[in-house]
Amino acid sequence: MHSSHHHSHAHSSDAASNRIGWAFLLNVVFTLIEFIGGWLTNSTAIMADAVHDLGDSLSIGTAWGLNKLSDRQANNRFSYGYKRFSLLGALVNGVVLLTGSAWILYEAIPRLAAPEMPQVEGMLLLSIFGIAVNGFAAYKLSGGSTLNEKVLNWHLLEDVLGWVAVLIVSVVLMFKPWAILDPILSIGFTFFILFNVMRNLKQTILLFLQATPDKNQMDDVRKILLDSDEINAIHHFHIWSLDGEHNVMTVHLELQQDVTLSQVTMLKEKLREGLARFDFIHTTIEIEFANEPCRDELDKH
Repeated sequence: MHSSHHHSHAHSSDAASNRIGWAFLLNVVFTLIEFIGGWLTNSTAIMADAVHDLGDSLSIGTAWGLNKLSDRQANNRFSYGYKRFSLLGALVNGVVLLTGSAWILYEAIPRLAAPEMPQVEGMLLLSIFGIAVNGFAAYKLSGGSTLNEKVLNWHLLEDVLGWVAVLIVSVVLMFKPWAILDPILSIGFTFFILFNVMRNLKQTILLFLQATPDKNQMDDVRKILLDSDEINAIHHFHIWSLDGEHNVMTVHLELQQDVTLSQVTMLKEKLREGLARFDFIHTTIEIEFANEPCRDELDKH
């Protein structure tokens, strides 16, 4: 029974990896086509969407790599496993997108004063191609059940909407030579990218610096820890996150006077049940008897 469950888990993991792999390949190839197409059609809007797609390619590539890495066991070098690599991927992704967005704004803002007419037929063809490729990639991932696949599917659906906007502008430009629509669209795309990047980058940097992922969770856990007559106080209480999804908790519990061994056993069971809903990937609880000096405090002297 156990081996059958393990086999089905491995099979679903492989299927997820294959779906993400297909989406990654499509996105990378299409991003290259976009950059070339944006240059040939003289369209900053297409260039802006190429930067957006480059970010999605990096996200999908990171997700694909992590999907394979996540099956690897913790070892002496990475004792918590490989989940923290996703933060590194998010940080690299954020820096690349910030750089790309700055470049697009540098190109597009001067065009507001002196707009240049893009090659409209090329824009139209690329937008149709973009809707088809991103739509197909989103369709491939829509069958997935993993969190990675669901998040990436939203990214790809955003891309489809972006290309619909390019399609509408290119159709308008065929009838009205309003060249300023191209830089306006590219600046709109870029601010949309920057809004999402800055929000995600802030969260990533906070997690890298081991900030508490959720202050409310910290308060809730503290209440559970102190809601026992056997506990006098807590210290060295920490909650941090490996990747924004999998959290770790450590704490020292200082017991009241005259607590028996059977009471300690019951306390541990009560804490296990109370903390279960937080779904920590690791918990370390050190119990200190009354008047027992804290080992970590002794180490400082």
